[in-house]
Amino acid sequence: MSVSVADGISHPWAEPPAQGDAVEVADGVLWMRQPLPMKLDHVNVYAFEDGDGWTVVDTGFDSRKSRAIWQVLLDEPLQGRPVHRVIATHHHPDHLGLAGWFMDHGAELWTTRTAWLMARMLVLDEQPVPTPETISFWRAAGMPPELVAKRAGERPFNFVDSVHAIPPGYTRLIDGETVRFGGRDWLIATGDGHAPEHATFWSQQDDLVIGGDQLLPGISPNLGVYPTEPKANPVGEWLDSCTRFSELAEDRHLVLPGHKLPFRGLPLRLTQMRENHVSALERLRVALGESPRSAVGCFPLLFKRPIGEGEFGLALVEAVAHLNYLAKAGQITRAGTDNHGAVLWSAAG
Repeated sequence: MSVSVADGISHPWAEPPAQGDAVEVADGVLWMRQPLPMKLDHVNVYAFEDGDGWTVVDTGFDSRKSRAIWQVLLDEPLQGRPVHRVIATHHHPDHLGLAGWFMDHGAELWTTRTAWLMARMLVLDEQPVPTPETISFWRAAGMPPELVAKRAGERPFNFVDSVHAIPPGYTRLIDGETVRFGGRDWLIATGDGHAPEHATFWSQQDDLVIGGDQLLPGISPNLGVYPTEPKANPVGEWLDSCTRFSELAEDRHLVLPGHKLPFRGLPLRLTQMRENHVSALERLRVALGESPRSAVGCFPLLFKRPIGEGEFGLALVEAVAHLNYLAKAGQITRAGTDNHGAVLWSAAG
């Protein structure tokens, strides 16, 4: 074990486990990784020793490659012992994609009610091309007309492409309750903003915290608004969640995050994550007092770097999220539309 420190956050392990291998981060707790076909190229998955078998937390995408890697992990680090339970911290495909596959092999699924309902709904909602509501949402946000035209004829991302079929039946995880797995009692604390009713777990026996994407080092998870709920306020929900988690967080905690490296320094990290969005909101408020902008027109203020086509969609939904926060707070107002139908925003008053 080696310790690296960056910005006051310490990482007991400087390198992640190799593909198909595991690192023991606490007694009976294995840290493993699954690859992702995107810029953020991995997701952390964990196994907790439970009697004659294991509880797995998060799974990676459902793909032939991911299943093959899991088979290596099951045969070797997990010693061929069964997975009795799979826990999904939230409904996103990189965390829940193989939950149904584990269930097909005898595991039960634990997750929050919202995560289960969202995953079941999205797996069943397959779209060959973007819906009219989606295209209208893109236009209103300021997506360039040529990119709208291109994407309107393409198959969008569908959950069914990377999430195994999820059988009916699960065990509900509820905020404030205690569950037991891996030889420990865990307080469930849910957060919102990145994903609704995202579960985190706080060990009552030692310093472990399972953070999923709610508690990450070095990066901030996407806070996005989508056509299904165009007036949502995930930034406000995220800031509220950070405040609530700050009441639980201590420097002693070893956080097992959904991405990047396990870390200590959670109170500081929660402050950093909150300030990251607060400062972005202030930049937007000031700029919109100088001239109206669409959501896409806010990209330079929010991201301070060029946004390529591959990440354009995530940038768009995050920009809309920050504008929705300011609009809900009464700090900005609609100032008309441009020639392509994009909504323009300016500072209120």
